[in-house]
Amino acid sequence: MKKQNAILYLCTILVLCTLYAAQPIQPLFKDEFALNSFQAVIFTTVIMFPLGIAPLFYGYILENWSSRQMLRVSLLLLGILEISFSLSGSYIVLIGIRAAQGFLIPAALTSLVSYISTSSTHENIQRALGNYVAITIMGGFLGRLLSGISSEYFGWRPFFFIIGCGLVLLFFALLGVNKDAKAGFTKITKKEVANVFKIKHNFFIYAAIFCVFFVFQGLLNFLPFELKSINENLGESKVGLMYAGYVIGLITALNVTKIIRFFKSESKAMIWGMFIYIAGLQLFHIESFAVMFASMFVFCLGMFMVHSIAAGFVNKLAHERKSITNGLYLSFYYAGGTFGSFLPGVFYQHFGWNAFLFVLGFALLCGVVFLILLANTLKDKI
Repeated sequence: MKKQNAILYLCTILVLCTLYAAQPIQPLFKDEFALNSFQAVIFTTVIMFPLGIAPLFYGYILENWSSRQMLRVSLLLLGILEISFSLSGSYIVLIGIRAAQGFLIPAALTSLVSYISTSSTHENIQRALGNYVAITIMGGFLGRLLSGISSEYFGWRPFFFIIGCGLVLLFFALLGVNKDAKAGFTKITKKEVANVFKIKHNFFIYAAIFCVFFVFQGLLNFLPFELKSINENLGESKVGLMYAGYVIGLITALNVTKIIRFFKSESKAMIWGMFIYIAGLQLFHIESFAVMFASMFVFCLGMFMVHSIAAGFVNKLAHERKSITNGLYLSFYYAGGTFGSFLPGVFYQHFGWNAFLFVLGFALLCGVVFLILLANTLKDKI
């Protein structure tokens, strides 16, 4: 079991590296391919968009696949595409590869979550999913950090090539993993979606998590451009280092049950997490690398308090239609990230950094409202 978990955790890390490695070096792509800022941020938007819609229709074509089948195929194709990405010199081809990877990543992540949910008891599922979120945090951080360091000293291509080779090797390593679990995809019909939304607390969690990831991707996608505008000589390794705040997210995810016990309920813990999130966001108004670096720890603490709790809470509340409930959670989460990766950029481009941050702050206030409505629905005293 330990060997299987180690392989699955490594799969998760490399998949998240694939997803986020391009983000801190988007200004580099901008310079190399003579792009404007919007063309550069598309490297994140185009890979995230499929993650928001895939859970809604994958059940129709992947319902009978086992987790091992789905994971092996998706990792092999991801690896081949990542190697191709590292070798391509065309912006259009690079964007096309990222889009194709976006359709494979949900299959890989859903298969990984299925292993966790099928091997966990109802009482332990919050802790198990908290551990999974912790591993995704590690993957997101390592992808950004190592991409930045590699790009500064060796160019951006070698890191993507190494990730691609690692994914291909995991295709073979997964032969030793239990193949009994189903991939977890279920046909999602309009009727089933309507039934899920009839339960008020589901909508409030989905709406809140949309706001949460909208802001997270908004800040992280445009922060490298702002750092470069503050200091045009800032190296990619320092930009990658800016994401060190992820470490606090890892600690938060691993201690999610303790956090819930401290605040007495999931909804109250998420509301306090949102206030911390808002406070961290406001610190980014101070345009200093040192202050922004410290701000990222507060920002990530708040974000991962909400996300780590919400991911398990939506499962805990779902006594039936669990796979559909999970699929919709992922859709709202990544839909928020998709819109956040480019839409706030309109305000950044035309009105500047401070206006950009105020827009993100407004989105978080909307998230607070949804969580207060959630608490009221569940009759939690705030």
